Amino acid sequence: MSPAMNLVAETERENELPESLSQKGVIYLCKKGIENVPTKYILPPLERPNLSYTSTNSSSHNLNLPIIDFSQLQGSNRSHVLNSLATACEEYGFFQLVNHGIPNQVISNMFDVAKRFFKLPFEERSKYMSTDMGSAVRCGTSFNQNKDSVFCWRDFLKLSCQPYSDVLPLWPSSPTDLRQTTFDYSKELKNLYLMLVDAILENLGLLENSKEEDESKNGSCGLEEFEDGSQLIVMNCYPSCPEPELTLGMTPHSDYGFLTLLLQDQLVKGLQILHGGNWVNVEPIPNSFVVNVGDHLEIFSNGKYQSVLHRVLATSTSRISVASLHSLPFNRMIQPAPKLVNEANPSRYKPTDFASFLDYNSSSEPRQKSFLDSRKLT
Repeated sequence: MSPAMNLVAETERENELPESLSQKGVIYLCKKGIENVPTKYILPPLERPNLSYTSTNSSSHNLNLPIIDFSQLQGSNRSHVLNSLATACEEYGFFQLVNHGIPNQVISNMFDVAKRFFKLPFEERSKYMSTDMGSAVRCGTSFNQNKDSVFCWRDFLKLSCQPYSDVLPLWPSSPTDLRQTTFDYSKELKNLYLMLVDAILENLGLLENSKEEDESKNGSCGLEEFEDGSQLIVMNCYPSCPEPELTLGMTPHSDYGFLTLLLQDQLVKGLQILHGGNWVNVEPIPNSFVVNVGDHLEIFSNGKYQSVLHRVLATSTSRISVASLHSLPFNRMIQPAPKLVNEANPSRYKPTDFASFLDYNSSSEPRQKSFLDSRKLT
């Protein structure tokens, strides 16, 4: 039997084996020369992307997200930009952030080191592979390798960013510049995130006197808590797919945190959001970040701002993206801000924390906004 036929036979057998080839990730399979999508990655027909509908050549299915000029948030045009930001969070759950001030070199270095990490031999990357969703460093594939009935066409590296003194020594030592590059990038993104949070709190009417309210222990939240909040850097690799119509890079989901700042590939479209009942492509803008509302912000705003389902297409061209996921400290209970709750607008969500999210996702297969739905009171 030829090596190619051997691999096909081994790939077919993996459906019955918990420790299978698929657990090694998409990059491993692609380097072995597969010519078809393995069964473990094939979605049921009704869950597959309709590529004739979502074709990137069809401009009618592309979406120009609201554009927020970050530089104008600091100037005399701030009130206008704040209004645009509020509209983006309420009506889209996503926006593109331009003129953000992050040096181009910091961004290009981050992209470059992510690409080089995913090009490392499997033996090197496998040192960081784990199915423990609470691990400070985790390399893997899909979402939840323990529970996913069908795997996503992606490999990832997730790095917890706090406290740096504890986690930096745990980050991969290869490529040799990964730690320093990711550290520099994460610090820049944290500062940018905090300035966005400042604007969001102002829009929600929560910035004024927030410190005093927080000290009164009534469940409010001041900006200083966000400064000590959680941050997770996720490097995603979506290898070239031989049959992109059968699978997805990431299935429909919402992000669990407060805000996600995504650095997406500028050359190849892949990100789609559910808008107006349709899946639409997000047009890449050079040197921009795609920012989206997470489940925690939806809870915190008592539903005023809503996290939105999004997914990633598998494509015939390999893609890299880097997401920076931010929220409050891991042990902080997230609940609707008291100022946003009254008789006419009662609390819509149970309090939750990061541990609850991990427990939920560790025990079930994540489906769309299933975790957030489990937190709803009505």
